[in-house]
Amino acid sequence: MDTPAPFDLAEFYDAYPRVEEEFQADLDESLDPSGPELLYDLVADLGLPARADVLDVGCGEGGHSLRLADRFGCTVRGFDPVARHVELARAELAGARPELRDQVSFAPGSAGSLPVPDASADLVWCRDVLVHVTDLDAAYAEFRRVLRDTGRVLVYQMFGTARLEPREAGWLFGTMGVVPSSADPGRTESAIASAGLRIDTCRELGTEWGEFAEERTGNGGRQLLHAARLLREPGRYAGRYGQGAYDIMLGDCLWHVYRMIGKLSPRVYVLSVA
Repeated sequence: MDTPAPFDLAEFYDAYPRVEEEFQADLDESLDPSGPELLYDLVADLGLPARADVLDVGCGEGGHSLRLADRFGCTVRGFDPVARHVELARAELAGARPELRDQVSFAPGSAGSLPVPDASADLVWCRDVLVHVTDLDAAYAEFRRVLRDTGRVLVYQMFGTARLEPREAGWLFGTMGVVPSSADPGRTESAIASAGLRIDTCRELGTEWGEFAEERTGNGGRQLLHAARLLREPGRYAGRYGQGAYDIMLGDCLWHVYRMIGKLSPRVYVLSVA
């Protein structure tokens, strides 16, 4: 963050009040931020082949796998190291349309160890995962192994910024299971290059998704309100739900708040074989 100009009493109490109302009105106008649909639009721009083979790495409860298959008609294999995620994803799939049940499958697997043959994927989709991975070199090498020579990789990930103070980062990353080095874009881009992949697109989203969520649902304000309550009466919530649950809830709230104010900033990478 830039160093502020020296405090000027006349500027603060004379010049600024003359523009304050207009300034506030200007800030009430949307800057048309992008939202999560951006990731699917980027996939659409790739021109994947019909019935493309897609790997959803860190598929969670399966929502993105089903959305990819539904929108693009591709075959999607979702992998996650958490057994409960695989169970929930399979339950979600069981309630999907019959054609989607034929296109999508879920199984255990991790970013560094995907149970698929070499050169078998047209797209590797990896959203909100690699910040938890210690060995980024192994993860990106595995992406390269499973990728066809014409294939692509789409990674969405959160990174820390210069606005995130070290003590904030230490508590937040420790609570949320973030590997500090993996929240450094320089480390990520080094691992990408070492794996023999090339960055075709890198888009830093900054506060956009936070703005998008706030403008449409008020979620940012809700997270801020929840953080305030957690901080004001920690004993109330830790006593009821346990200290571990309290820390995770506070961490999740601050994660969204920090994204809104630029302490965290997500990036989207689209990669191809170098």
